[in-house]
Amino acid sequence: MLRQYELVEKVRDYDTSADEDALNRAYVFSMMAHGHQTRESGDPYFSHPVEVAGILADMRLDGASIITGLLHDTVEDTDATLEGIEEQFGPEVGRLVDGVTKLSRLELQSENTKQAENFRKLLLAMSEDIRVLLVKLADRLHNMRTLHHVAKPEKRVRTASETMEIYAPLAERIGMQALKDELEDLAFIELNPTARASVVERLRYLREEGGDMITRIVERLQKTLAEAGIEAEVIGREKRPYSIWRTMQRKNVGFEQLSDIVAFRVVVDTIPRCYETLGVVHGTWPTVPGRFKDYISTPKPNGYRSIHTTVYGPEHQRLEIQIRTREMHEIAEFGVAAHWSYKSGDPTSAVRDGRQYRWVRELLEILEHAAGPEEFLEHTKLEMFQDQVFCFSPRGDIIALPRGATPVDFAYAVHTDVGDTCVGAKINGQIKPLRTILENGDQVEIVRSNVAAPSPTWEQFVVTGKARSRIRRFVRGKERDEYIQLGKAIVERAFVQAGFESTRKAIRRACEVLGEKTPDDLFAAVGDGRITGTAAVGAVYPEAVEGKPGKGKATRGKKDGGSAGDHAIPIRGLIPGMAVHFANCCHPLPGDRIVGIVTTGKGVTIHTIDCDMLQQFEATPERWIDVAWTVDGETAELHVGRIHVTVSNEPGTLGTMSTLIARNNGNISNLKITNRSTDFFDMVIDVEVRDVKHLTNVIAALRANPSVNSVERSRL
Repeated sequence: MLRQYELVEKVRDYDTSADEDALNRAYVFSMMAHGHQTRESGDPYFSHPVEVAGILADMRLDGASIITGLLHDTVEDTDATLEGIEEQFGPEVGRLVDGVTKLSRLELQSENTKQAENFRKLLLAMSEDIRVLLVKLADRLHNMRTLHHVAKPEKRVRTASETMEIYAPLAERIGMQALKDELEDLAFIELNPTARASVVERLRYLREEGGDMITRIVERLQKTLAEAGIEAEVIGREKRPYSIWRTMQRKNVGFEQLSDIVAFRVVVDTIPRCYETLGVVHGTWPTVPGRFKDYISTPKPNGYRSIHTTVYGPEHQRLEIQIRTREMHEIAEFGVAAHWSYKSGDPTSAVRDGRQYRWVRELLEILEHAAGPEEFLEHTKLEMFQDQVFCFSPRGDIIALPRGATPVDFAYAVHTDVGDTCVGAKINGQIKPLRTILENGDQVEIVRSNVAAPSPTWEQFVVTGKARSRIRRFVRGKERDEYIQLGKAIVERAFVQAGFESTRKAIRRACEVLGEKTPDDLFAAVGDGRITGTAAVGAVYPEAVEGKPGKGKATRGKKDGGSAGDHAIPIRGLIPGMAVHFANCCHPLPGDRIVGIVTTGKGVTIHTIDCDMLQQFEATPERWIDVAWTVDGETAELHVGRIHVTVSNEPGTLGTMSTLIARNNGNISNLKITNRSTDFFDMVIDVEVRDVKHLTNVIAALRANPSVNSVERSRL
């Protein structure tokens, strides 16, 4: 444990303007506040904040951050108050301590929710001052270094998992590579000790076999560069076990096939020297194809800059060499801490403001759109975890995206409005599907429309948390609108059938009785099947449903054409997949007689009146409602009709059949061959049509062709 004078001297070594008196007072304040508290290791609890402060000093942070490290647990774990800290150390330290203070006192539903809520609060705090995150990372690092003292295995695993999933990616996002590597490796010890032990043993064997290989290669590199007139510092460092193991898993290769077990860093004074050094290295040793990356011209989003190349080195081994300037090296090691404001002498430097980081702003947008803390945590992990590709806008702006990203992810990365109005994309000048996976260097142009809206199907292929959270938010909002529209129609018709008028006063009374706050809440509950229309009537006029079958429940539609009845509910304008779903068993089309089946939490599923699946609902007539396609029977929307076709096994038959469907303005959306023989093929075809009449025309055209043996509309 650092002594008081040792900590002060450590800070003064790099920051002569640090407030020595405040550091001494904070040290004593923390020691007195924690008193006789101990950690699970048996050490005085005070040793923890001192070590956290020491880690922050290693990062060369300012005095306020060091003081915050000393005081970060006092408000939660001792009698100290935030007001007292502000009074003694000023509002800046008070704000930082408040941001870092743990939030474990919250009474939440589950451990996952607790983790998500704590992370949400941390994000909000660090968006105002990034030092909150730096202190939190130092706190987590020391806790991980002492994790082996925790007695309960499940607690150790939970802490290690949280570190791997949240804190290590956060450290990477602010460019603190060394801290991120140590956090991951410490978590790896707990999460997969067998795998780590195996990698450690292989490294030990490699060192014994190769002798002092790193020193020899460093000397050879320095000599080669010196002969070319380049003064450089060459550093060779063995990668951590987790980093090696993750590379093996990602590339699906064995230990012997890895080329980057040891990374050699060449540090020079200027950017031109970096490229000159690259020329000397490539001119001396053959390069490995596909292993060159220039992060100087295209920096990573966290500010990392360097040239990476892999060569067959002086001992005929594949060597990864990283070339950078001294400033780049400091940023690579210490990330945002390398920029700290004391170096510029500007106490209001923008580097303190976490909002300058694009990814922090994006996480805040995800926070705004997420339905709850657990969904926010899910989207945040998507946003932080994956390797990246770099794409360009038509203006040449660089957009960094996770590997596997699509044009929709690109659109949302540019701006939320661009994503919401996206209807298509040009990749390198060619129109491509929105589910196309983007590659490094792609130029992406988003085609927009003012009347467009996010499609629920996008959620199936987007990979960024920002895109997914925005799509989900739209779907939730649109789904509620659909439920309200449907529920309002159901309630109005239920009142009419009972012989009453659905006045505002009656609706408000129904809300009071049924426990709904607003009329829209009532309509949404009816629309998604949690409350029936008849129950809404019964809440106002109990006598209207007394003694009737299915009291408080909806009435079954008539089988002799319930969809055409006076009280049928029109489904025009409702988007399929929201409040209304079309049954896959009978594929109803406009023109069919239909009936709706209410499913709690899902809305209404539309079946044809003669669908065999309706037999399953004979015992629950309260779930049946009368529905109609539209008031006037017309529709311009396309629907899927399914047909069974048997065709002759002859060359050109499939092409002829496709042409016939197209000539009749049908579009094949799916085709499956269900049976084949020497003479005939049986297949199921989904065709997009306007209504029953349109499908009938398509079927008639197919039947008229001699290659088609039979065509029937599917009722299964």
